[in-house]
Amino acid sequence: MKTLLAKFGLLVCAANAVIVMAQDVVPDPHVVAASKAIAMQETTAWTDLFNGKDLTGWMGDIAGYAVQDGILICNKGGMSLATEKEYSDFALRFEFKLEESGNNGIGIRVPKDGHPSRDGMEIQILDHDGKAYNGEAVLADGKTQKLSWLKPWQYHGSIYGIYPAKTGYLKPIGEWNTETIIAIEDHLMVIVNGAVVVDAFLDDITPVDGDPHAGMKNKHGHIVLAGHDDRVEFKNLQLADYAPSPTKPTTTADNTPPAGFTAFFNGKDLTGWKGLAHGNANDRRALSGQALTDAQAKADVSMKEHWTVADGILIYDGKGDSLCTAKDYGDFEFYIDWKIPPGADSGIYLRGTPQIQIWDPWDARMPAGQPNPTLPEEWVTQYANGRNLGSGGLWNNRRWRNAPTSLADQKPGEWNTFLIRMVGDKVTIWLNEKLIVERVALENYWDQTGLTPLVRADQIELQHHGSELFFRNMYIRELPY
Repeated sequence: MKTLLAKFGLLVCAANAVIVMAQDVVPDPHVVAASKAIAMQETTAWTDLFNGKDLTGWMGDIAGYAVQDGILICNKGGMSLATEKEYSDFALRFEFKLEESGNNGIGIRVPKDGHPSRDGMEIQILDHDGKAYNGEAVLADGKTQKLSWLKPWQYHGSIYGIYPAKTGYLKPIGEWNTETIIAIEDHLMVIVNGAVVVDAFLDDITPVDGDPHAGMKNKHGHIVLAGHDDRVEFKNLQLADYAPSPTKPTTTADNTPPAGFTAFFNGKDLTGWKGLAHGNANDRRALSGQALTDAQAKADVSMKEHWTVADGILIYDGKGDSLCTAKDYGDFEFYIDWKIPPGADSGIYLRGTPQIQIWDPWDARMPAGQPNPTLPEEWVTQYANGRNLGSGGLWNNRRWRNAPTSLADQKPGEWNTFLIRMVGDKVTIWLNEKLIVERVALENYWDQTGLTPLVRADQIELQHHGSELFFRNMYIRELPY
């Protein structure tokens, strides 16, 4: 019996040790980041770039490639094979299998007949552990040291010559790997076997090899399989298109989202919305536990008193506080219709940050009791607040542009439509189908030093300034990041 109890005790100790070890395991942050980006693509429409039968839709070195049992094979000696179509912003997912020291690449935004890594950008595909790129040196003490002939930006997943990838996620030779390349505006992500190995904003980096790499500035181009004389196999090549959407929704029925979008206002009630828990975003983000619960409950009571829905329209009475999405958003596109009475003032916070301005450009804001200006100079003084320039500017910016490029507002009492696109900290805005802001950085209003970057995701807010407000047809498409 003592022996049996002793064995049982050892088993319990071993089990507890396993539990402790499991609790001590820190999730791989690159895997966590990949799972988030992949989850955002679950509802995305994907199209096949390779039909599994032949090279329909492709051009270039057709003779250097073969199709067998649903697999696209780059034969030894194969060179570049390019899509017939050009693409701008997209996610490309595929599977690939390498032979020992195998080398290839995925060119993106490559001009016709251009070189993938020089005229576009090439995402490296390489068995970087292969014998062709590695060796050993014998040290003076007789020990050996592993050597690699590769530069950091040549390892698998790297943006060749531009940005190095993290390593350690390739499968052994002969096994299928999965990869997703996300290219949206200047944001590039590479996910290898469920881990982010590249997450870079091209506008913010200098190529590590010191070359100019003009292809970094390309807005669109072909996708290219950049053969390098080695046999590499591909299958399940699929693409999700994240190019900018039409400047107005393709649907005409109110509160009915177009394909690829979801409604974040249902036209019936305040489902999916919450009150503003704190007017300062830093203080709001710091709330937790019971303090957060209490603050949010109080804010929600106020929300329901002043924000209502009638005839498919979200209405604010001008007496409460801003309205916030219950969900946080990072990169996205969204449509929103808005209408204001004369003299009204509002705005839209992105990631909890002010703001895309909404106001009446024809309101001179004369102080009460004063006569209208009679001289041009007096009118200019009245318009010093900038409202005469129109809605849509990032009004709280101090370093980047804060005004729209042109006035595109409808008159007060008429409906306006925004299409707002945000990638990283850059915002592009169309008002009533006119481009008025193009990739302007939204500054972090909550850090006036300019040292703290914008948060990566947070709530969208409909701002109040004591005016009646009307909103409808709010549709959002999340962009993976």
